[in-house]
Amino acid sequence: MDLVAGVLAGERLALARLITQVENDMPEGREALNRLFSHTGKAHLIGVTGSPGTGKSSLVNLIAKAYRTPADGRPPCKVAVVAVDPSSPFTGGALLGDRVRMRDLAGDPGVFVRSMASRGALGGLSHSTAAVVQVLDAAGFDKILIETVGAGQSEVDIARLAHTTLVVEAPGLGDDIQAIKAGILEIADILVINKADRPGVENTERALRSNLELAHPERMHIGSCGRGGKANQPKAGMPEALDGQVWVPPVLRTIATQASGVAELMAAIECHLAYLKATGEWQTREHERLQTELTQLLQAVLVARWREGVSDAELRDVVTRLQERELSPLKAVEQLLDLDAVPESY
Repeated sequence: MDLVAGVLAGERLALARLITQVENDMPEGREALNRLFSHTGKAHLIGVTGSPGTGKSSLVNLIAKAYRTPADGRPPCKVAVVAVDPSSPFTGGALLGDRVRMRDLAGDPGVFVRSMASRGALGGLSHSTAAVVQVLDAAGFDKILIETVGAGQSEVDIARLAHTTLVVEAPGLGDDIQAIKAGILEIADILVINKADRPGVENTERALRSNLELAHPERMHIGSCGRGGKANQPKAGMPEALDGQVWVPPVLRTIATQASGVAELMAAIECHLAYLKATGEWQTREHERLQTELTQLLQAVLVARWREGVSDAELRDVVTRLQERELSPLKAVEQLLDLDAVPESY
């Protein structure tokens, strides 16, 4: 069975089998990625990240449903969901917790949900997430929602993969300053305060808005389009509210359990997409995404190639000398790589 042909033809069984090969880094999966790459680059990648307990999975469920049943009369989008779950400490597989919250999507032929184990990877994504997204892109999905594992302050990898990044917060989960630490605000294209019916939502929103103003003192807010209201009429391909301005993340409130605020969130996502296309930012982000993926692949391949040429005994000897403080780590690297010195820009 030619899985690549099956994926391009929209066969779900072929898609599932090929994703498994890609996840397991099998030779067949690598060859399939090579063949599929020319068919990619069309999907809108939407990342959803935030601390555990903010309701990311429930929100992703609602976004996917909204794309399948558009309120404005447009044809429904084909939607894929990649949910990166924590790895089981016993089997190493995904705990599949997100599948429980996405049962509403079951049975819809226009939706494909895939859970992935993080397998110990930091940054909220699995090592193979980008490759799986590439397969789904080639399969013809219009929107690919990527939900991170929920690791908190370290989840910045999603900004290097997604075109539009949603950072989800919730009131009552701790210090309001937590939301602005470690670059979380910097990666957000849209800030979502979910569970907005909880006490303290005003304090959370106030903290987010005040820090956005500190981060963007010279920029104007983007008006009704980016804040989730009705988008203004396009002007030369860009919503009027965005014409000549720089994108500032809107702060939106949602209650996923009641489907409250979803229409405003969908308007903001589509407004950001229009901004990306009109300003050329789409091409910029695509360039950065591919460069990051290339760098990561180079690192993995070079390390694997180097490891093949170094015996276990040699490596143990160097580690022992490190432990006994006979070598510094930099000198150990120089010795293992047979270098005169470690490059200054390593």
